[in-house]
Amino acid sequence: MSKVYFTITGAAHYYGMDFFEKNMVVTLRKDKENEVDQEAIAVYVKGLGKVGYVANSPYTVLGQSISAGRMYDKIGKKAKGRVRFVLEKGVVCVLEKKG
Repeated sequence: MSKVYFTITGAAHYYGMDFFEKNMVVTLRKDKENEVDQEAIAVYVKGLGKVGYVANSPYTVLGQSISAGRMYDKIGKKAKGRVRFVLEKGVVCVLEKKG
């Protein structure tokens, strides 16, 4: 099975991006209460809470990452990911557990 990459976006609305580090574990949870995006997947870090969302726009999805819309039906209610790259425009992670 090939690796599935995703981009974290919206971090500036929470804690910024300075705390993200390579290999950091993130938890993904479907945000069914989101009124703007029906396929929203929120990103959480233990000890901080919500730190952003999985990118779901061609303007925010980086590189070969997939959008939240393409990932939504591939995961359960929540999943785990691991930070691979911290870039100026976002954080790229790999999906680890589809929970």
